[in-house]
Amino acid sequence: MTNTPQPPGKERANGVIVGACLAFVAGMVGMAYAAVPLYDMFCRVTGYNGTTQRVEQASDVILDETVKVTFDANVGPGLPWDFKPVQRDIDVRIGETVQVMYRAKNLSSKPTTGQATFNVTPMAAGAYFNKVQCFCFTETTLKPGEEMEMPVVFFVDPEIVKPVETKDIKTLTLSYTFYPREPSKPVAAVKDGETENRL
Repeated sequence: MTNTPQPPGKERANGVIVGACLAFVAGMVGMAYAAVPLYDMFCRVTGYNGTTQRVEQASDVILDETVKVTFDANVGPGLPWDFKPVQRDIDVRIGETVQVMYRAKNLSSKPTTGQATFNVTPMAAGAYFNKVQCFCFTETTLKPGEEMEMPVVFFVDPEIVKPVETKDIKTLTLSYTFYPREPSKPVAAVKDGETENRL
């Protein structure tokens, strides 16, 4: 049985189909890698899913109204840390900039590294919870038995009292969860314990 050669037009059409399929697969892989940072950017801009806002300066408007802010701390599987807020809750004036502390301790006999994620509930309030300083998204390495206090500086945006869905909120919860991470390797490689100096 002999194979009948396909006409050049058919081979070209098959090549186009294969090329389109490969481009589609490459595009899907690229979108998979981009999905997490794009979703994170979307949450930061909109406050979606209780994501708080990061700001560079404190509020210059302080209202007479107060809101209770409670603090929650969690540790993901595989990270041998004791992690908790120093105080469970505070009453803060809306617009007032305050600092609170969280405390973490490495309970293991070796250095371990963690990185925190966070959210605010009710989720509608996330867009109005502004953090000036925070330890989230920063790798933290603790030596065996080491304990560290980590500050969070924040204020609740006075705009929270205007929208219908947030104006009656009287209690917010800021929640952090630390997950285990492999420590980042330094950019410069060190070979056999010696640093190579180049002029």
